[in-house]
Amino acid sequence: MTTLVRGSRTLTRDALTVLQPGFTGTTAPDWLLRRIGEGLSSVGLFGRNIASPEQLAALTARLRAEGDDVLVAIDEEGGDVTRLEVRHGSSFPGNYALGSVDDVDLTRAVARELGRRLAECGVDLNWAPSADVNSNAENPVIGVRSFGADPELVARHTVAYVEGLQAVGVAACTKHFPGHGDTNVDSHHALPRIDVDLATLHARELVPFRAAIAAGTKAVMSAHILLSALDPDRPATLSPQILTGLLRQELGFEGLIVTDGMEMRAIASTYGIERGSVLAIAAGADAICVGGGLADEGTVLRLRDALVDAVRTGELPEERLADAAARVRALASWTQAHRVRGAVSGPGAAVQEGTAPGTEIGLVAARRALTVTARERHTPITGPPYVAAFTPVANFAVGDETPWGVAAELERLLPGTTTGSYDTSSVAAVLAAAGERRIVAVVRDAHRHPWMAEALDALLAARPDTVVVEMGLNGSEPRGALHIATHGAARVCGRAAAEVIAGV
Repeated sequence: MTTLVRGSRTLTRDALTVLQPGFTGTTAPDWLLRRIGEGLSSVGLFGRNIASPEQLAALTARLRAEGDDVLVAIDEEGGDVTRLEVRHGSSFPGNYALGSVDDVDLTRAVARELGRRLAECGVDLNWAPSADVNSNAENPVIGVRSFGADPELVARHTVAYVEGLQAVGVAACTKHFPGHGDTNVDSHHALPRIDVDLATLHARELVPFRAAIAAGTKAVMSAHILLSALDPDRPATLSPQILTGLLRQELGFEGLIVTDGMEMRAIASTYGIERGSVLAIAAGADAICVGGGLADEGTVLRLRDALVDAVRTGELPEERLADAAARVRALASWTQAHRVRGAVSGPGAAVQEGTAPGTEIGLVAARRALTVTARERHTPITGPPYVAAFTPVANFAVGDETPWGVAAELERLLPGTTTGSYDTSSVAAVLAAAGERRIVAVVRDAHRHPWMAEALDALLAARPDTVVVEMGLNGSEPRGALHIATHGAARVCGRAAAEVIAGV
């Protein structure tokens, strides 16, 4: 072990402070608890860490037994991207559904109730909302995670979401700066590039972030995307021009800058996570998110040592690392103060009327988000239908462990409902499985998947009375005897659609 020199203990502590690692399992491993005692100030949670609200509350309490100011972060967007309800599907519709309703009071209420549930479980930093303007309908990773394609609409709902979360003491982390909406590559797999001019960036991508900063978002998450007009050489996460020049100096953001997951291939495949983390902190980031795919002590120690070595060699100014660590501690102090205030006030004391525990604000929002198009007056289905789910490959952010669709909710309303999942244009198989029963065809982003559109065409030619439920972007013309656009694939969106189908 290297002999400590003057100041190196503080340096090592600061290096641990700026990390936001994940871990495996539903209980905190000993190594994580030990590193919290040594200065680790943040922990990131994913679906693999959560079995129930009670288990999650016990987990966060155990973490805070080692350090009562630990930031516990989560990637809980609601809608398609849920960690709290990863095994069942979210009780809240996502951004696209909320944007389609375009009622900022509703968005604020949904975010507030989601935040209340997070706070109740001991989570106090949410890597949400997505403020990306979904200007590219072929985007494989944003899609329904965005409020929409209009910058002003995205801005006002981003603000409402930030306000809702932070009203109950959960820090919002607005992402993915400076905007991931105009990409056709998923940064989990490769480095996306956006080649638009500065005027377009300011008029489109940056509008929601300016609004979120003005609204007081406590954190902003960087994107692993290359914007040639801002920095032709480095992705935003590693760019001083973008993080320091644009976000800090031009936009005036003073809160915490968090990186997107450093193990994503857009960074890891080109720079490696150790080198990437050093470059990110040097560029102006304050917290290194790592743990979606890498979740072990060895990763934490390698990143810690890489940051310490970079300071010792002069590559990373010590004052930059110290500033980053101070910003992490400042946010931890804010969340800690809110936890104490909430404990004094009592459960639910800070919750606004209309979002109290037990209120199904998510279902209210999902029902309002439906667009229902019938070719003729719709007669509700009264017998058990056959549900054909045309299933695309899930993007990494959503994951494939979270169920989606309408079958489970239709089975609850119409016992005997059965379902099959199809990933090719196998219409003959659908017809054979359905027999004489009505068919409900469930699709997700049919406009992006030619095989899915082909399957729908063939199915509707054979069975014109088929009900079509689009649970992704509503980018195709309505088809079927009844066409329902849910604007998202959350469980609650499936329930709202099932109610219409069954006429309840």
